[in-house]
Amino acid sequence: MLGLLSVLPLFPQTRPIPVKVVIIAMFERGADAGDQPGELQYWVERNHLDRVIPFPQGYHDLRMNKDGVLALLTGVGTAKSTAAVMALGMDPRFDLSKAYWLVAGISGINPARGSIGSAAWAEWVVDGDLAREIDAREIPTGWSTGYLPLRGATPWEQPRDSSEGEVYHLEPGLTDWAYQLTKSAPLADSPAMQAARAPYPDANARKPPFVLKGDTLSSGTFWHGALLNDWAAEWVRYHTGGQGEFVTTAMEDTGTLQSLTLLAKAKRVDLNRVLVLRTASNFDMPQPGVTAAENLARMKLGSYAAYLPALEAAWQVGNTVVDNLVRNWSRFRDVTPAGKP
Repeated sequence: MLGLLSVLPLFPQTRPIPVKVVIIAMFERGADAGDQPGELQYWVERNHLDRVIPFPQGYHDLRMNKDGVLALLTGVGTAKSTAAVMALGMDPRFDLSKAYWLVAGISGINPARGSIGSAAWAEWVVDGDLAREIDAREIPTGWSTGYLPLRGATPWEQPRDSSEGEVYHLEPGLTDWAYQLTKSAPLADSPAMQAARAPYPDANARKPPFVLKGDTLSSGTFWHGALLNDWAAEWVRYHTGGQGEFVTTAMEDTGTLQSLTLLAKAKRVDLNRVLVLRTASNFDMPQPGVTAAENLARMKLGSYAAYLPALEAAWQVGNTVVDNLVRNWSRFRDVTPAGKP
């Protein structure tokens, strides 16, 4: 049960509120508590985010607890996440200079790299929207795709130019610390998830849910299918210079990272304190014998085989990190777990 809510008026504070951790969720299905959850609800209920802070310049009011944990609900899509994160970052009511930022949301997953219900910590976040495109029915012979780099005239053109925000590299030491802290976390499984993953030929797809390190592609289009999965894997390799590995597909994270990058230039936030956790509610391509169109038609929000387990994993794995940061705040306030001041 939630305690009595307290509401912070929208007036300038004499002293900004110090924030230890910002949780970034992207969607909620109804109320913040007490009904079928979206990405925010478990955080509100379990972390006692009982303080409601009006946030009219954003998508949704903020939630906070007495331990310095603040939750931001951005809304779906890159535009909303960009605007919401920037609005919070420039809000004079908050001191975010020492805050850690945790994106915790559900995603699709590449079956070659993971199973539904799994949780992936990203070191690289790649934009799937900044590009040039020719319809596949008009591409020249020999091209593998009609999707080109924004500054390119051919697919996979070299030298690579990713100067427009196509890729963000998170602090690898912090990402690895979060992974090491959570890699043995037991994640929920179910008969429905076992049945959903059994037809896939990939060994990783057939595993019970697990925690891994793997990178995410952020795209405003909900795409699906084996051919687009192959494109996504190559797109991530291309924009990371071969260092990234495509594991999860989401929508908002390059918008979030763009705002945080600009806020860091303004000395409002610290980019060395940013984490992205995506948990798999569904595979990004169908099982053998099912077409992409058939499988996409079945995919309704809330009805994925691993929808609730993925939300549970986002909270369970993410909260392990949040709890560690808060409990050890005297150590991590000024120096990150990766040793960055």
